[in-house]
Amino acid sequence: MPHIFKPKLFAVLKLGYTKEQFTKDVFAGIIVGIVALPLAIAFAVASGVSPEKGLITAVVAGFIISFLGGSRVQIGGPTGAFIVIVYSVLQQYGYDGLLISTILAGLLLIIFGILKLGILLKYIPHPLIVGFTSGIALVIFSTQIKDALGLEIEKVPGEFIHKWAIYWEHISTFNPYAIAITLTTILITVYFKKITTKIPGSFVAIICVTVLVQITQAPVSTIESVFGSIPQTISFHIPQVDFSNIQMYIAPALTIALLGGIESLLSAVVSDGMIGSKHQSNTELVAQGIANVVTPFFGGIPATGAIARTATNVKNGARTPIAGMVHAITLLCIMLFVGNWAKLIPMSCLAGILIVVSYNMSEWRSFVNIFRGSAFDILILVVTFLLTVFVDLTVAIEVGVVLASLLFMKRMSDASMLTKETIDKDILENYAYLPKELAIYEISGPFFFGSAKSYCNTLREIGSKAKVLIIRMRHVPFVDATAIHNLQDVIRELQHDGIKIILSGVNEQVYNELEKNRIVFLVGKNNVVSTFDKALQVSYAYLGKEEKM
Repeated sequence: MPHIFKPKLFAVLKLGYTKEQFTKDVFAGIIVGIVALPLAIAFAVASGVSPEKGLITAVVAGFIISFLGGSRVQIGGPTGAFIVIVYSVLQQYGYDGLLISTILAGLLLIIFGILKLGILLKYIPHPLIVGFTSGIALVIFSTQIKDALGLEIEKVPGEFIHKWAIYWEHISTFNPYAIAITLTTILITVYFKKITTKIPGSFVAIICVTVLVQITQAPVSTIESVFGSIPQTISFHIPQVDFSNIQMYIAPALTIALLGGIESLLSAVVSDGMIGSKHQSNTELVAQGIANVVTPFFGGIPATGAIARTATNVKNGARTPIAGMVHAITLLCIMLFVGNWAKLIPMSCLAGILIVVSYNMSEWRSFVNIFRGSAFDILILVVTFLLTVFVDLTVAIEVGVVLASLLFMKRMSDASMLTKETIDKDILENYAYLPKELAIYEISGPFFFGSAKSYCNTLREIGSKAKVLIIRMRHVPFVDATAIHNLQDVIRELQHDGIKIILSGVNEQVYNELEKNRIVFLVGKNNVVSTFDKALQVSYAYLGKEEKM
């Protein structure tokens, strides 16, 4: 266990912690706490629970994830991705059922970490992630229409089509004041960053809109009119467990665990790239698990790493887990001393914030990019998206993974039938004579979701020590969307540092995929060559050296 569970906080403190960094971490933590306030409330309300449960989750889970996590800058709490799951579990099993499912999910995450499965969650295909993320975004958007338009509907159905049918039936009951508040909130949230990035637009929107509604006494629903007052205390609650039916909670628990694990590790990977660090994936899973085991006893809902809040944390100077802990303490103080005012927030204001969140989650650019690629990736994307929207997220993940595996086997079968001789052969037997500024790396075999991360990490490491990097692809029969996504990121990073990239031995099929996804444009058409000798010629030209044979 000790070699598996290594919290970053203790490692950071052991290396030395300066007063200057402490100041930066505290400042970043306070800012992120302010950012998290409207989101925590909005996510809770959209999930079908009372607002304080979102705040409790951000406080308790947020503190534990930072204190015990495997990332330097991860911010934990409720996220938009969980809205669909929490709402579904709540409708089917009730509040205690949600708490039990969350606790079981936490135990599963701990087991995932102990079994060192953190590395496996990184191999989820990119089209699958985009498919269910975009699907979740559409579902979140659809849940906000009632409050955004101020429609008078007693109960909104859970099913996507039925939900929109009810909206259409009651469209005549719209409230112009609610619509105005929704639009104002969206505009402030989106455009306030043009004035300053120090204060989040969503926070400004909540303050301005709430004050305006109170002054004008606009006839719109508020948190108080829907949920009552927000409790200013955190109490201990033991859910009622019927152990004879415990197996019925396994499916929702597994869904929560998988989504939480994937999202937290994706967030950690993003933050690694921003600060040049490396997270401990298994430690992160264990910490996420502990947070989800503990939080329900205080009235919280599922929690995971939040990508947007983590990025905000980094951008404001955070470099250690102290910032995440300060973020949780900030939210606790707001809840205890300012919570009485939060009940005045209009529901249409929260709807506006969540509409912006759903747009940011939609990944529509990635969605469009995948449609430029192979039919296999498009099929995974579309199937996962449709199942997420119209069926269930659990089914979407299960079917998506199975489908991706089957299609991979099909592509491997097709690739093995190719009899075309390799056109790219070595003209250089001894690489020792190469200039030290030139690095060479060969990708052998299919460049797909299972190998993309490993290959690209190596490319990043090797390329960073050179001025020119030749990537040999003569033995790559095909590439998929995950490989393309990762390769784009690596190329952009290396090019940002002034490193030239040359692709060598690319076959026709792979070239077409690279061209459709603008990687050929990214590296330059002249830097994509058919043979290794041409790659060397181009490299020596960049280095201003004569080629040695």
